[in-house]
Amino acid sequence: MKKPNPLAVLVLGLLAVTALLAYEAGGIAYTKRAETTLLAEPKPLAAAAGKLAYGRKVKVEQIQGAWLRVSDGPVSGWVFNGNLTDAKPAESKGLDLGPVLASKTTATAAARPLTDAVVAYAKEKNLGDAQGDLEWMTNEAHAITPEDVEAFLIEHKKGEYQ
Repeated sequence: MKKPNPLAVLVLGLLAVTALLAYEAGGIAYTKRAETTLLAEPKPLAAAAGKLAYGRKVKVEQIQGAWLRVSDGPVSGWVFNGNLTDAKPAESKGLDLGPVLASKTTATAAARPLTDAVVAYAKEKNLGDAQGDLEWMTNEAHAITPEDVEAFLIEHKKGEYQ
């Protein structure tokens, strides 16, 4: 069985949870990640210009495609619009408006080391080699460079290259 391109899986997964909302200059938005990095330029690999915590109210200063220049007092920079929401997020929510409890998140479950019970379940249900798949994914992910990510985004017209 051919393994999927881990870069494609990563980028498409991130884009699947990214909501592209319409914003306007002078309007407001809220950060929806535990920590939102503001960038010096409207480019995915730009230098960081600042960081904002979850649920921060920001003013939309400028719009450039899917990128927004936002400010929160003295902190300002560019952010991809999928990292913001137009409604104030609930205090009981966490990353990307998902549940706060780690035990209820799929990502956390996937990141936990595989126990013998999980491996046995995968074998029983003919789900393949879960431990081998995890090791393969980890090894492949370490080989991905920022240049690979940008080339993928350009080739597939994702993120700012839409």
